Order: sequence, then C-alpha cells, then structure tokens
Amino acid sequence: MSGTRGGIGRVLAMGIALALALLLALAGEARAGKYAVAQCGWYAGADADWADTTGGVKFRPETFCVPPPGADPFAGTHVSNFTREGQGTVSGNRFGRWRWLAPGGTVITALRGSWAHALRDGMQHRIGGVDWAGGFTPVLVAAAIEPALAEFAIGFPNGALAVEDRLLCARAESSWCSIDLGSWSGVRALTFTLEDRYPPAVGIGGDLVAGGWRRGGQTAVVWGSDYGAGLRFGETVIDGARVGLTEFPCSKALIGGEWRATLMRPCSTELAVSQPLATASFSDGRHLAHTCVADFSGSVACTADHPVLIDNNPPAHPRSPALSGGEGWRRSNDFDLAWTNPDQGPASPIAGAGWRVTGPGGYDSGAQFAAGRDLAKLADLAVPASGAYVLQLWLRDEAGNEAPASALAVPLRFDDRPPAVAFAGTEGGAPPAQVAAAVEDPLAGPAAGQISYRRADSERWLELPTKLVPAAAGRANLLAPVPELGPGAYLFRAEGSDAAGNTATTTLRADGTRMEVRVAAPVVAPKAKTRLFARLGRASRSGGNSLTVPFAAAASLRGRLTAADGAGLAGRMLRVVSRPSRGALVAATATAVRTGERGGFELSLPAGPSRQVSVVFAGEDGLEPASRHSLDLRVRSGVSLEATPTALATGETVTLSGQVEDRAAPIPRRGKLVAIQYREEETGRWRPVLVIRGDHDGSFRARYRFRYVSGSAAIRLRATALAEERWPYAPGSSPPVTVRVGS
Repeated sequence: MSGTRGGIGRVLAMGIALALALLLALAGEARAGKYAVAQCGWYAGADADWADTTGGVKFRPETFCVPPPGADPFAGTHVSNFTREGQGTVSGNRFGRWRWLAPGGTVITALRGSWAHALRDGMQHRIGGVDWAGGFTPVLVAAAIEPALAEFAIGFPNGALAVEDRLLCARAESSWCSIDLGSWSGVRALTFTLEDRYPPAVGIGGDLVAGGWRRGGQTAVVWGSDYGAGLRFGETVIDGARVGLTEFPCSKALIGGEWRATLMRPCSTELAVSQPLATASFSDGRHLAHTCVADFSGSVACTADHPVLIDNNPPAHPRSPALSGGEGWRRSNDFDLAWTNPDQGPASPIAGAGWRVTGPGGYDSGAQFAAGRDLAKLADLAVPASGAYVLQLWLRDEAGNEAPASALAVPLRFDDRPPAVAFAGTEGGAPPAQVAAAVEDPLAGPAAGQISYRRADSERWLELPTKLVPAAAGRANLLAPVPELGPGAYLFRAEGSDAAGNTATTTLRADGTRMEVRVAAPVVAPKAKTRLFARLGRASRSGGNSLTVPFAAAASLRGRLTAADGAGLAGRMLRVVSRPSRGALVAATATAVRTGERGGFELSLPAGPSRQVSVVFAGEDGLEPASRHSLDLRVRSGVSLEATPTALATGETVTLSGQVEDRAAPIPRRGKLVAIQYREEETGRWRPVLVIRGDHDGSFRARYRFRYVSGSAAIRLRATALAEERWPYAPGSSPPVTVRVGS
C-alpha cells in the first residue's frame, strides 16, 4: 500500500508542477469548466488501468464494454475484479482495483453508474476517490452478495485525482480472507463528472495576420494548447463574424442529447490547424481578426484583435490619360503617357500600372507591369514598327487586384515612313493647264504638299499655289496651275508630307520619266525690263538682306518694282513666299501684294520661326519678270532663367532653371542645348559656365557651386539657347539675372 501511495504521490507532484507552469503562461485568470465522461456502456470502453497488490496472483480483471454494432449497448457490459480460483486465501488489506485517473489540470467531482458484487468471507467492494496526497477514501462500501445491478451516485466535493473500484480483503494485514468460494465486484454505465480548472492557451498566425493587404482566399493558422480535457473547437473571427471553424478530433458520444467524452482526456492537448478563409464578403479597408479555442469543458480563450487590411476590388480606371504631344501620328518612336489615379478611399494604395500593346499583324506585347506607389506615368514607350497600335492601361493595387479585361485604351500612332509621291501624266504633249502629283501614305495619311518648278537651265525653284485634294483612303492629289511659261524646258518638283511630319520629294512621273514641260519660243515683241528691290525691317527701323529679331517679334518687308529707267510700276501683283527654316512645324506660305502708286509695296511678316523670304514679279503687259531671293529673317530663340537663391555665400550652390519656348518647333528628342553664361566685367563679354540639355518639354535645371569667389561679387548670369540642327531659331538669350556671392 505504501508503494502504491508513493507512485500516486509522484504523479501528483508532476501534475502540480505542470499546472503551475501552465498558470504562469496563461494571460487571464483560471476559470473552471465541467465535462462528463461515459464509461463501459453506450458502446464506450473503459479508460482505466488495473492493478493487483498481491503481485497478480490473487486477483484477475475482466472487462466487456463494447457490444457488437446494433446490439443492446449495455448487453453484458461490465468492468470487474475477480479473485483467482484455487488460491486459498488473500492477506488482509490486499486488493485488486480499477483506476480512472483524472487528466492533469482536472479533478473528478462526481460519479454515477451501476454496481454489483458477490462478496464472501470478509471481502468488500469499495468505490472511492484518490486525493492530492495520494490517499484513497472509500465513498461506497459493500460486503454482501448482491449480483443484481444497483444504481449509485456519489460526489467528491474537494475533487479527486482518481477514482478506484476495489475488490478488497477488509481485514488487518496480519489476517486473511478465504477466496476458495470466489468473490467478485463489477461496475458499468459509469458517468464521471470532471472539473477542468484551467482555460486553454491560443495563438494565431498564417497569411491573414502576416501584414500587408489581403484579398481572396486567405489562411489563418490557429494553434492552441490545453492542460486538461484537451481542445475541442477553434474558430477565427473578423469584425465579430465567424469566418473559420474547426472541430478538433475528440473521443465522444452523443448520450441523452449531450456530448459526453469516452476517454478521461477526450481531446488532444496541443493542436495547430490551418483554416482557409474567404475575405470577399468584407468591405475594403481595415478590419479586426482574432481566434478562439474551446476545450471539452467549454472553457474558451481568445487572442487579442489583430488588424487585417482587406481589399478585393480592383482600382478604377486611370483618369484623364494624356499622351505627351497628343494622340496624333508622330515620326518619333517615343511615347510618354500620364494620367490621374482614382481616389482609393479606404482600399489599398495604387502599387503600379499594368499595360500591353497590340497592333498590326497580331502583335501583342503581352501584359507588362511597372511598379511604383501612386505611379501616374509611363515614359519612353515604343512600338516595334510603324503602324497604329493600342495601349491597354490598367491599375494594380497593393493587394494585387487588377482588371486587365476592362483596361483603358490609348492609341499609339507611329509612322517613320515617307509618303510615295509621283507626278501624273505621260511624257510629251502640249503644256498642261494644271499639274498633278499623287501622294500616297497608308498610315498617317497625306497632310500637305507643294509643287514647284524651274527652268532647266536654272537652279532656283519657284513654288506654285498648290492644293491638297483628298482621294481614296491614304491617298491625295497635289494640284497646281501651270503658270504662263516662256519658251524653254521646265522641270517640276513635288514635295509631300504626311500627318506624322515625314516628307518626300520627286521630279518623276509614276512611269519613271522626268516631269518636264517644253515650251516653244513664240514670236513675240520683246518685253521691257523690270527691277525689283526688297529689304527686311522691323517697326520703323530698316534692315537689309538679312535681319535678326527677338523671339515672338514681327518684321516687315518693304520694296519697290521699277522699270529699267527707274520709274515705279504701280498696280502690279507680286508674290511673297516665306519658307520656314528646317525643323519648323509650320508650312511655307505664299502671299500676294500689289504695288502702290510709285511701285512701292510693304508686307507685315508675323511672329514665327526663322525663314527665307523671296519676292517674285511674274511679268505682265510687256514687262519682264523680276525677283528678289534669299532674304534671311532670323528669329532668336526664346528662353527664360531663374536663380534660387539670388544671394549666397562662397562655396554654396545656386539652382538655375528655366524654359526654352517651342512655338512652331518641337524640342529636340535629346532635349534643347542651353548654355549658362556669366558676364565678364573686364571685357564686357559673356563667358560660358556650363552647357546642359533640357527635358522634352523645353524645361531645364542645373546647379552651380561658387567655389572661388573672394570677397563679395554681383555676378550676372543668362541662359542662351544654342543653335542646333533642325532647330529653326537663331541663338537667343534670356534677360540676365544677378546673383550676389559673398564670403
């Protein structure tokens, strides 16, 4: 008996230590819960161990608790102790027993069931509890032959560590009981009531609480531990709504409308499960999630609320998409797109933009993605070849939501191929009244053109008033009247341009022959010679063959048409042609002006890029033609400059920024070349400080540190837009700014 009590004491000591450790780990106060355990009945087995204090020679166990399926659940069921036949006697205070042990963290508070026995010569049937000190206290005691089952119900107010059912020789250790006739004891249909004194512990993990924005199906990892009955349920809750529930495996049976355990510890004490969760039913924004676990006794533990960011809806389309330079055709394969992002409200921020380009021949770039929080532009996009393409643009948020199927469409039109130009007609025949040239461009389409002519023995081309008449798709005709031609051979030239700015020039017909018209010399009276004088000027100031004016300034053309003797020729029609410098976006213009009473004329030249101006008198009424060519009107570039700050110490840095005006001319692809200059007071000359290139929109920005200024100095700076190929303006400077530098 002492050895038995020692073993029970060691078990109790371990249980107490574990209970204390669990108490220290729990965040809340202990709260008891109760649960029932069914034994040997209702198809439940016996979760008990058997022992014989005689060393296994005087007593034997016998159990039958689970009848075949479909049979009466109590038919023949029992948990019994028997004395062994032929053993004679058993010493006093010796017993065979069944023990039901309460799991750690629990105690047994009640037991009900049925018992029966046949007890002879001092043998007793005892049922009682084992306390925390390891002592056994019998509650039920029988010493008679009562083979009929009788129900019983007992309680353990202080809680029992275990319940034992003993078949005992109830005499002093120095005495004995006869077992020749045999004694036995049995119980069945037992229901234990256990009190679980410690709540479970719980934790949450998984994708749901891993941080960042979440969408669609997510996973919550619920883990828990319980020191007593074990874990029965685990659930995950978002904003008070259950989104995941897991019932853990437990040994239990539904008896009388309630779940009873079929093992003393029916459930596992440590579990971790992954719960798939759907977030689509929650609004976009911040939510709170937690998990709870419940043990078999009904005690519940929950985690603190964890913030969860949910977004299941793709962003709205980009607003106000705008291509730099517009959506028309262009000859540079460079597209910059900007837009305004929609307000995301409580949803996740914009994380970037998705796009794909589709076009001729089944071209498809495939879906591309440019990352960047609140990204609102795509720069330096290009298409594989000339043609009309479509850029599909959509947004992606930080949760990964996007809607490519409903993307915004932006046209990308690129054409770097010059149009095909050819004169109509065939070689020979009389001079036509009208000359025609076909312009064909299947992409951007014909946009403008000019027909010119010259004598075969001259190098100077004369422009004809030309009209562009649309024909079929991608085709147009240039039409120009043939002027009255004097005797001789004349060559014609056609220039055509498309909507992208590509140009082509030809002097050939479609059949490959040269566009030439021959006029036989008529027998006519000789014409009087004429003289044409012209010069450029500005306001009241006279210029000459060349004139340079500021940006956006107008100029004037003045001159006089006279006969050979100097007499003015009044009322004569002159034609003034202005041809913009290379790189300008405006076309050449032709203006008619009539001479005054003394043969004089004056014409205002509007603001614009640099240009070549020519004046032609075609001749009439016996007067020979006359012309004045190569009048050079140069326009300075427009540029501004700002300095920040305008006062600083030696060694500090000034920021220089400004803008190059781009009226009627595109900024070069690499940016406009700008020189920052300072005025050298000793010589009065402007010296370069640095040379930079601006952005595509003409803006520029630079920083300069004044390292070697001693004392104080007022330094005058200006920005000069330098001359470049295809830049139709002369060098022009900004108004100077003064920066004061002092040590």
